[in-house]
Amino acid sequence: MKEKSTNKMAQMPVPKLMLRMGLPIIISMMLQALYNIVDSAFVSNMDGGEAALNALTLAFPVQMLMVAVGIGTGVGVNVMLARSLGENNKEKASAVAGNGVFLGIIITVVFMLFGIFGADAYISSQTTDTVIREMAVTYLRMCCICSVGIVFFSIYEKILQAAGLSLHSTIAQVSGAVVNIVLDPIMIYGLIGIPAMGVQGAALATVIGQVVSFVLALVFHVKFNKSIKNNIRYAKPNKTIIKLIYKIGLPAIIAQALMSVMTYGINLIFGAVDTSLVTAYGLYYKIQQFILFAAFGLRDTITPVVSYSYGMNDKKRVKEGIRFGVIYTSVIMLTGTLLIECIAEPLCAAFGLSGETQVLCISASRIISAGFFFAGICLSLQGVFQALGKGISSLIISLLRQLILILPVAWALSLTVSPDMSNAWVVWLTFPLAELITAFAAVFLMKKAYK
Repeated sequence: MKEKSTNKMAQMPVPKLMLRMGLPIIISMMLQALYNIVDSAFVSNMDGGEAALNALTLAFPVQMLMVAVGIGTGVGVNVMLARSLGENNKEKASAVAGNGVFLGIIITVVFMLFGIFGADAYISSQTTDTVIREMAVTYLRMCCICSVGIVFFSIYEKILQAAGLSLHSTIAQVSGAVVNIVLDPIMIYGLIGIPAMGVQGAALATVIGQVVSFVLALVFHVKFNKSIKNNIRYAKPNKTIIKLIYKIGLPAIIAQALMSVMTYGINLIFGAVDTSLVTAYGLYYKIQQFILFAAFGLRDTITPVVSYSYGMNDKKRVKEGIRFGVIYTSVIMLTGTLLIECIAEPLCAAFGLSGETQVLCISASRIISAGFFFAGICLSLQGVFQALGKGISSLIISLLRQLILILPVAWALSLTVSPDMSNAWVVWLTFPLAELITAFAAVFLMKKAYK
């Protein structure tokens, strides 16, 4: 089994390898985004749906932070595993996987404590509306206390991908997503004898789906991942390995966490203008994830392919990984732009929003998606930077596109919005402008790394 995986990573033509590894990851990531959209659709159509949707938007930054820490740690494990397997060092690879599990336990405990003690204060910093606050705290608290699913799936997903078992990680993620989608209407509206739980039901469906994904990923790892030795002694903390994991993974954590910080900041900026802007942006953010998650999936393919080739010291395959990674990501993002431009109106209408909020969501869809192509360049090159150990370059890109350029421009443009909200669409220009400028910076940094 090991020999077959090694041959595929080392010998299969890079364009074919990236498609074979990438398509399952892309599909699973898009399905992940889809069930976020479906989740919002069910919530928005319950009684008080617009307030409930606003509550989910306020809770969303912490959910993204959980994903950030889990995936970022997983990226560090992924790169070290791929490199160790490329060097044919099975013992080191097993220690890396074991330390990844140890870190997952620590991360889960931290978020459980936040859910118990910090959720109320966090939500209260964004709203004074009692109804929205109570729904948001209920939703967020359950997601944090039951974070074991999302944290450990993020780590085992990367372990499977590093060993060339991306199809198995996809099956695990798809299964969890399907469970979530099926349970959503049952638990939100109260069907087949289950009492209607509203927002609490949405949270419960989410965490159950995440646990299903984690359990399946663990089973696949134990049963099929023969590249890794499974023994409790490998979970013993190793300072050197943990340091290396976070040397690679910390920029990825910060990059993902910046999405959380950005969304929190945007909620505050837009909320000072009108709550309809917060609701419209929160909904559009989940819609755009359907496209962005596809690019994330390809980025997560670029990283192990380039890293494995780097470990083999095969410069030709490294260069091919960079070139085809950028090409494939660009195709995905251009297709996504056309798709959202065409279906923006009926898509936004499906969420039962009020007239003004719906109009804002449609304008957000059409304006923000214009920057997808440039976002694709940034994301694909971030995958390359992570694979080559250029974590600082990856971090610079994240800081530019999700913090340094976004928040000041969003704040400045929000000041130009008239009291009647007739020109509120201008705030959406923030996002394509940030992507364009950051893409130029990413290309510049890539040229330096290429040399």
